[in-house]
Amino acid sequence: MDKKTVIKAIEENKIVVILRGLDKDQLFNTVSAIRKGGIKCCEVTYDARGIISDEETASNIRMLVDSFPDMHVGAGTVLTEKQVELTAYAGGEFIISPDVNPAIIKKTVAMNLVSMPGALTPSECTLAHRSGADFIKLFPNSEMKPTYLKAISAPLSHLKFIAVGGVNENNVVDYLNAGAVGIGVGSAITDKKLIESGDYATLTALAKKYTDAIKSCK
Repeated sequence: MDKKTVIKAIEENKIVVILRGLDKDQLFNTVSAIRKGGIKCCEVTYDARGIISDEETASNIRMLVDSFPDMHVGAGTVLTEKQVELTAYAGGEFIISPDVNPAIIKKTVAMNLVSMPGALTPSECTLAHRSGADFIKLFPNSEMKPTYLKAISAPLSHLKFIAVGGVNENNVVDYLNAGAVGIGVGSAITDKKLIESGDYATLTALAKKYTDAIKSCK
């Protein structure tokens, strides 16, 4: 898909759901559930421990791309250029990392994928932007407050921030009002206990709480 279309989709939907440590069946059922709750963008994370191989993660991305053509699927915890390539070949549309690695960002740009590196300080954020990032994943955000996002956005208003970590259904509106163009949410929606028990209906309900909150902000 055209890169500009993916950027627009992330900006319009304002939420990327993080999928970590799930097998193929769990991924399919989870994405099916959150999709019913209005989610349109999700990331499948690579396993930095190596327990789940990069090739298996890429295969899971391909499965989701093929199974849900109306979803925008990308990769998370991308730490190597090889992972960028695997994601591109699997049909993934965006690359999310926990850090600012100019080599990863430039590889992402070269593969015509959307880049979203993780940064927290003004220096990290501007380095990411200069390297070609399309969005800045404000991370780790769990110890910060929306006031930090508002403060950093003031002099860096040309950057597109996605707040990740510590965002929940009660403060999502606060982050969007503080200047975030979107949020990233993991276990607050994709609760492992719910997934393991097969309670996907609750995942749909959780997803809908976020999408409803986001709609109230528009």
